Amino acid sequence: MSENKTNTNTENNETLQNGMQNRDALIVKTSIIGIVTNIFLVLFKLAIGFVSSSISIILDAVNNLTDVVSSIVTIVGTKLASRKPDKNHPLGHGRLEYIATMVVSAIIIYAGITAGKEAVKKILEPEDANYSIIALVIMAVAVVTKIVLGLFVQKQGKKVNSGALIGSGKDALFDAILSGSVLLCAIITFFSGLALEAYVGVVIAIFIIRAGIEMMVETIDEILGKRADAETTKKIKEVICRSEPVMGAYDLMISNYGPNRNYASVHIELPDTMMVSEVDVLTREIEKNVYAETGIVLTGVGVYSYNTKDDEASRIRNRISEIVMANEWALQMHGFYVDTTQKTMRFDVVLSFDISQKEGIEILQKAVATEFPDYNCLIIPDLDITD
Repeated sequence: MSENKTNTNTENNETLQNGMQNRDALIVKTSIIGIVTNIFLVLFKLAIGFVSSSISIILDAVNNLTDVVSSIVTIVGTKLASRKPDKNHPLGHGRLEYIATMVVSAIIIYAGITAGKEAVKKILEPEDANYSIIALVIMAVAVVTKIVLGLFVQKQGKKVNSGALIGSGKDALFDAILSGSVLLCAIITFFSGLALEAYVGVVIAIFIIRAGIEMMVETIDEILGKRADAETTKKIKEVICRSEPVMGAYDLMISNYGPNRNYASVHIELPDTMMVSEVDVLTREIEKNVYAETGIVLTGVGVYSYNTKDDEASRIRNRISEIVMANEWALQMHGFYVDTTQKTMRFDVVLSFDISQKEGIEILQKAVATEFPDYNCLIIPDLDITD
């Protein structure tokens, strides 16, 4: 890699680090606001719950308490994830945010299970609740507060691409719905004497557990590595192909090392007449453009050569494309190059998950050998990892 290219990647990484510091500060600030708000809600709801002997209100307070713990874990996870790269972790510690989110989801699931047990006990051993007008008014204020908090946290989470904040915002809005149901139940009890709050407590517990499981599954997907967002991959390829004389962008591989910490590699198709010095300038331009428009750091740009000097090569390319794309499991062919003098050809094929790589390549090798018996053909299988 040239010195200039190294400087380009260094500048991109420094810009990324500065952006992450601002992001981390916003996450911590938002989480603190959530902590303070939820502490007040916990205190108010516990007071109302114990005075009125309402299990559903007490469980609603416990749910808010888990939000406090979740926000604390989010702050700790963000701080740990923001540590600078070191020798053992050259790409940083960003994935610690996913671990923090896993802890949050586990806390939510545990709270839901505990809440469910208490609600069931209340059904088996019922105790009449006693609400007052003041208690109902305070609960109504709590519902409105939770809606405002949820919208605020969710907005901030989307702004900085924080899964933990987005999840907390959604959870807060969901809490508002649950708190509203508790309020409705309390109003019904106040005016009719019909006791429904223990059953509402069970419903609340079920929804809390469900929210925790969904958060955990989403986080596991991030840790395992999921298919790149179609809109993002499309944008990256568009940016790359705007640079002349790029004829195509393929094999885009995006690796995630935490929220907003994405590194990628790609192959571009260029005319076989280009000089290495020209390619060097071009790839540096592409790296800067991709980062400027997507925030993703290109760590490597490979090159496919494209035949421009031989009309026979175009005929062979078209025929090979027909042979390959006649198979439903062959999603794309690229990187084709043929040497009509040496009688060699090479290309890549993106295979779907409906067929094994070995079987797919064997079928294609036989088909190409039948059509072009004099050529030595190298076919490289690619995984269907991006849209």
